[in-house]
Amino acid sequence: MSSNDELSVPREDLAEAWQQTLPERLSGGDKAEVLADEADPRTLRVNIKTAGHQMLEFDFAVQYVDAREIDIQLTDVEKDGQSVDERTDIMQELIVDYRRHLHETAQALHHYTHP
Repeated sequence: MSSNDELSVPREDLAEAWQQTLPERLSGGDKAEVLADEADPRTLRVNIKTAGHQMLEFDFAVQYVDAREIDIQLTDVEKDGQSVDERTDIMQELIVDYRRHLHETAQALHHYTHP
C-alpha cells in the first residue's frame, strides 16, 4: 500500500460519516449504529437492527484495508438478545444484503476517505 492510499481520516470523524450515510442505504425502518473501534483506528463496529418484529441484530467489523477498500467481517447475529445460527438461508440473505449496504456506504464516502 502506498502512502497515498493510507486511510488518514480520524476514526471518530469516519464513524460519524458512516453514521450519517449508512441509514440512507438501509431498508426502511432498519436502524444502524456505527462506532469507532477503540483498538484499531482502521476498524468500525457496525450494529444493524432489523425493522419489524424479527428483533434481529447484526454486528459487523468494517476494516479499511486502505483508503478505498474495506473488509467486512460478521461478528455476531442475535435474535431477542440471544445468539442465533447465521448459516440458515434467510440469515445468509440478510447478511449478503447488509454487506452490500456496507459496501455502498464505503463507496459513497470515497470522496471523504480518499481525497
